[in-house]
Amino acid sequence: MYSLLHKEEAAHEESIWSCAWGRIKVRPEGAEDENDDNSRDSTASKKDASGSQAEYRDFIVTGGVDDTVKIWDVLPDRSKFKLRNTFTGHSLGVVSVDVSTSGEVIASSSLDSSLCIWKAETGQLMNQISVGPVDLWTVAFSPCDKYIISGSHEGKISLYSVETGKAEQVLDPQNGKFTLSIAYSPDGKYIASGAIDGIINIFDVAAGKVAQTLEGHAMSVRSLCFSPDSQMLLTASDDGHMKLYDVAHSDVVGTLSGHASWVLSVSFSGDGKNFASSSSDKTVKIWNVAERQCLHTFTEHADQVWGVRYSPDSANVISVSEDKCINMYDCPPNVV
Repeated sequence: MYSLLHKEEAAHEESIWSCAWGRIKVRPEGAEDENDDNSRDSTASKKDASGSQAEYRDFIVTGGVDDTVKIWDVLPDRSKFKLRNTFTGHSLGVVSVDVSTSGEVIASSSLDSSLCIWKAETGQLMNQISVGPVDLWTVAFSPCDKYIISGSHEGKISLYSVETGKAEQVLDPQNGKFTLSIAYSPDGKYIASGAIDGIINIFDVAAGKVAQTLEGHAMSVRSLCFSPDSQMLLTASDDGHMKLYDVAHSDVVGTLSGHASWVLSVSFSGDGKNFASSSSDKTVKIWNVAERQCLHTFTEHADQVWGVRYSPDSANVISVSEDKCINMYDCPPNVV
């Protein structure tokens, strides 16, 4: 059943604003035995594209007001985290972090108006991109891992090359406002951005322009994410509501309420059946997409919960808070 698996107290010296879940492929020696079913651990074990057995090691990335980015290895039994590395390239609080699909590269953005690109294993700073003041908030990788996207105070979306650190493309919504949240659809076709005025833009990446503008929220859109099949967009706002949009038709297919205050972060499960939300009401909630209902509420944080993320296998959720803690929860995929 739903439960708190681990609480990492004083994980940062100050508030933790962002988190991400990473998974890197580890090919064990002699991994040809397809029937070896012994590793149901940290590391999920499954066939890769070549048909051979591949193991995956899970890790967590957090960004804090203490200017640091930290990498935590998730122990195989999910009982606790182990701090592997601390990245110290930012001079002000870290606002956003993301991990590439491959698990090999980490991106972070800071109040110092810089975007840092790191090698996950070594902590080597690959690139540091400086942009204008207050011109950077949320960052996210493209599904192909070649680009990192970020928004600006004018609502423009920049696609930066991971390799060179240069802006390869800029998407301009015209008359846009400060971009608080950003997401790349898993199929690579769309980028969604949420602004401080509650407006959501969905950009067609290939066409380089706004495909749809959604006006469902009355206040700032703090977080948004696409469903794994790219068919739905989930948005969270300071108005206390979450909305599900049909991306193709830009229709609102559901409005979910239940938090007592601002909804700060949302994250779909990998199977698309559930999603998690976190709020300044100090709670984390798990929701069923089909039923549009709250399945469980976690109350283990002592202050507002800035970030929440589902694990790649949909079995766990992590959250980070103003209380300097990282919480990991057991969220069985099949419990309704």
